[in-house]
Amino acid sequence: MTEATPQPAISTAQPEDFFQLLKPRVMSLVIFTAVTGLVVAGGDLDWISAAIAILCIAVGAGAAGALNMALEGETDALMRRTRGRPVAAGRVRKNDAMAFGVILSIFSVMLLGMTTNWLAGGLLLLTIVYYAAFYTLLLKRRTPQNIVIGGAAGAFPPVIGWAAATGQAPWQAWLLFLIIFLWTPPHSWALALYSAGDYAKAGIPMMPVARGAKSTRLQILLYTLVFVPVAIAPGLTGLGGLLYLAVSVVGGLGFLFLAVRLFRSRAGDQPDKAEAVGREAALYDVRVEAKPARNLFAFSILYLMALFAALLVESVAAIPGLQ
Repeated sequence: MTEATPQPAISTAQPEDFFQLLKPRVMSLVIFTAVTGLVVAGGDLDWISAAIAILCIAVGAGAAGALNMALEGETDALMRRTRGRPVAAGRVRKNDAMAFGVILSIFSVMLLGMTTNWLAGGLLLLTIVYYAAFYTLLLKRRTPQNIVIGGAAGAFPPVIGWAAATGQAPWQAWLLFLIIFLWTPPHSWALALYSAGDYAKAGIPMMPVARGAKSTRLQILLYTLVFVPVAIAPGLTGLGGLLYLAVSVVGGLGFLFLAVRLFRSRAGDQPDKAEAVGREAALYDVRVEAKPARNLFAFSILYLMALFAALLVESVAAIPGLQ
């Protein structure tokens, strides 16, 4: 364990630091999937209320990110990928980040409940508590299944969007939840395969650390075999149309191909490139052996975005023959 970065008596944090506490890259995916759930649901929500709902979901996701960083500051400081975060780097004090997250949580939940309905507000509160407390404090350091169980937090946004629009959360909304939930393990474990050294140093039992690279590659393949049919399901149940069906099938085959190639590779068997040469490395700068993991990680993001984009296009454009 390294010593925590000394915290100044007077905060030197800049607005950009507090913005980074919101995990903007994660927030962008949250916003996109929440918008899709809200639009696909239909309902009679006016555009002002819809905009407020999306704002609240985005702020709630950011609040969860801030609470996570406040609680994980010392751990983040041990990992190359996260040691530049505001709390880990000492730019924002832990208590300030915690207060920021709590205030945003209360604001987002209350505003969402008052402007739409309390089912949506309650689901947003559940998401924040699930991620900040259940995942961060209880799961992350105790089980290699942390990302499997904790992945539910990232799967709630389309359900919250659907609930905001209609006041209900039917099976179609939970199908969107299931897609993200099953997508999370292969996506996250692919990254973990070439970041295992970071997790090991921080004492986090991610699957490659606790079970080894070979077992992780197998589990990625097994989850992919379950995930791809579920991702195609909306195109067969009426939730998605022909465009969605085409995107999900073609993309799903690509996802499966990359998962098989990763399974047959030696990704994760050797330290990643940054560890090998003792320097910082970009997220996609990996050893040749780890490229199958890097490729699946990158493709998984594109595939999930394409799935929700197809649903969104079908709902907004109402293209003949796609519904």
